[in-house]
Amino acid sequence: MTEYGVILFHTTSSVMRAEKLLTKADHTVKLIPTPRQFSSDCGIALRFDWSQYEQVKLVLAEARIETDAIHLPDTKRV
Repeated sequence: MTEYGVILFHTTSSVMRAEKLLTKADHTVKLIPTPRQFSSDCGIALRFDWSQYEQVKLVLAEARIETDAIHLPDTKRV
């Protein structure tokens, strides 16, 4: 069973840019409503395959896309 992480962003434009870059880099991502248990200024979050965590972080860092938080569902903030 695949485990998914959730990335929260400060703005909608950031999440849209992240989705575009990660998809282009062949990562499996999906836009989702921000889960209720996570607080965020933006109502949209990005779900990704947790096994790609390090690569996803690297793509976002290289593009200088700021995240609010990265969560593994049912656990605390990473």
